[in-house]
Amino acid sequence: MARIAGIDLPQNKRVEIGLTYIYGIGRTRAVTILGKASVDKNTKVKNLAEEEVTRIRQVITDEGGVEGDLRKNVQQDVRRLIEIGSYRGYRHRRNLPCHGQRTHTNARTKKGPRIAIAGKKRATGKKG
Repeated sequence: MARIAGIDLPQNKRVEIGLTYIYGIGRTRAVTILGKASVDKNTKVKNLAEEEVTRIRQVITDEGGVEGDLRKNVQQDVRRLIEIGSYRGYRHRRNLPCHGQRTHTNARTKKGPRIAIAGKKRATGKKG
């Protein structure tokens, strides 16, 4: 079982896809890492030799910026925005979108489920 950066990679997937299970590694970065480690991107994770896993692990540690360190850096960046009182920090503090999306009708993922307001009903469309 291949374990890289504290993550068990799925056995039946290609290495290119398996590396994306590590926080901070997407498809593009996975292909770059495999190129530097000289590992074929189409091999399955279960067919990797121990030597190939070691080379991949080495490339990832040389580049840095994955898993715990990256999560910590992102959290520190958000905390800094909140402390300096920037607009983005304000949006983070209020748990609202930070990049200019509309929130009048959308952003339910960020805002959470709708909260019913007492006395407010939807118009039925009938004329009385």
